[in-house]
Amino acid sequence: MGNPVLISGVIITYNEERNIEACIKSIEEVVDEIVVVDSYSTDKTPEICKRLGVVFLQHPFEGHIEQKNYAMQQASNDYILALDADERLSAELRDFIKQAKANWQYDAFRFNRLNNYCGAWLKRSWYPDKKLRLWDRKKGHWGGTNPHDRVVMDEEATTKHVKHDILHYAYANLEEHYDQVKKFAIIAANAKYKKGKKAYFFLHVILNPWYKFFRKYVLRLGFLDGYYGFIFSGLTAYLNFMKYLRLWELNRNEKRK
Repeated sequence: MGNPVLISGVIITYNEERNIEACIKSIEEVVDEIVVVDSYSTDKTPEICKRLGVVFLQHPFEGHIEQKNYAMQQASNDYILALDADERLSAELRDFIKQAKANWQYDAFRFNRLNNYCGAWLKRSWYPDKKLRLWDRKKGHWGGTNPHDRVVMDEEATTKHVKHDILHYAYANLEEHYDQVKKFAIIAANAKYKKGKKAYFFLHVILNPWYKFFRKYVLRLGFLDGYYGFIFSGLTAYLNFMKYLRLWELNRNEKRK
């Protein structure tokens, strides 16, 4: 520690022509290479990445965690800056990373993420949404439960929280969020089922979604985010409802067998 480090920017993509150029350009001045692992996009994502001169690879998608670990291992450097294609570094965060590179003192850094929802910045219901996105891969890897991946660091690793923002352009419209809720609910339920998790109807299917809404909209002051704070809180609760309903059905079908 204390010596300058080389950082690899790592991004996974699938049909991200709307976002990928802005994502790449937001990190190019703070990293020493950019690796994009694409799961065979059918839009202009490959063309854009190749034009921008990144290391562009294609690999079958087996899950968010699996794809991100694969992408991480393709990097030339041990220090990894990972973004999703719909994320960008704020100017303040770029400045911080430049300073951190010159005098690296921690094994990992966690940042706030500011989410843009249908054109509105959600500063209460979905903030600070902390994400660990810069780390030494010798001491950490992608884990969690699909599709909700997260970086898991070794117990002895040191981590610093930095209050600068990753800018996340999450959903351009409500239909995008609703479609992802349906997809993510199934993925999450199946992942929990494979791990042997159980869902109890009253606790998980009934109470959990209501608490999720209450936590986002009331406890986290989501009502101050206006109309979109209400919609986001409601669809987030609906995701939990669909996820646990699906898991409960899987548990019930297993018992019937």
